[in-house]
Amino acid sequence: MKNKKMLGNLLLTLTAAIWGTAFVGQRVGMEKIEPFTFNAARMVLAAVVIGALAFGLCRKERVVQSNSTSTKSNANDTMRNTIIGGICCGTFLALASIFQQMGIVYTTAGKAGFITAMYMLLVPILNFVLFKKKNTWLVWLAVGIGVIGMYLLCMTEGFRLTRGDALVCVCAFLFSGHILCCDHFARQGDPIRISAIQFATAAVISGIGALVLETPSWDKIVSAAIPILYCGIISGGIGYTLQMTAQKFTDPTIASLLMSLESVFAVIAGAVLLQERMSARELVGCIVMFVAILLVQIPVPARREGLRVSSNTEQM
Repeated sequence: MKNKKMLGNLLLTLTAAIWGTAFVGQRVGMEKIEPFTFNAARMVLAAVVIGALAFGLCRKERVVQSNSTSTKSNANDTMRNTIIGGICCGTFLALASIFQQMGIVYTTAGKAGFITAMYMLLVPILNFVLFKKKNTWLVWLAVGIGVIGMYLLCMTEGFRLTRGDALVCVCAFLFSGHILCCDHFARQGDPIRISAIQFATAAVISGIGALVLETPSWDKIVSAAIPILYCGIISGGIGYTLQMTAQKFTDPTIASLLMSLESVFAVIAGAVLLQERMSARELVGCIVMFVAILLVQIPVPARREGLRVSSNTEQM
């Protein structure tokens, strides 16, 4: 179990690295195309790539699967949860991505990065309020330290809540819902198929928005082809599928902390690819974030009272 949890954490860290480098692609792409159109194009690409993978796995399973009644019953339950989970996750993903893209237009990247990463704090709070799931004091300490790290890393300008800030605040809540939705359905359905369905759902929602609110054209899509390809296939298809798979093995609060590292990788990618320099404040923010990630990995020993009860039970 510990090995699976470690694997899940490593996959989520890789996911954060992919998303962080994709931030550069998003910035470049937004110079040539509107938010809804960009989002729709990348979601279509991700849906095609992951859909092909899910179809291949489905055919393989049909060959191996037995004809027992119990197996068919379990398969039906899994498929039902997969479809429902894909639609729910896709709706959260589409709305969160759209609000983020719209918010970036009206606010600075520093503010958008910090406010979006507030899902790191919102996930354990919502998990406690909605599902009564308690977290250890060390997790809460790590969340608090992580928020401080995100502040140092992203908030290099003054903080004032503008129209863009409000849009990104909505995005943070929606990404929190997406993480909790993934955590719930990834354990009950097939992660790869859920990912494929969520991208198809997100593509439909984004496409409708683009047709209603924007003027999408093939020329615009071609002009932003490279950012769309990277954000669609690598960041979208691979990144979100890694997230879906990894969340089967780790807690959603820890998952949100690991995925919030995307801002750290975004700063690094900006420095390497766009020749942006990290200030001393940003470097300190990176260090603080990594401290938070290390803290959340430390197991908290059980309370003495709990140990006494368990030992007395064993003796009886």
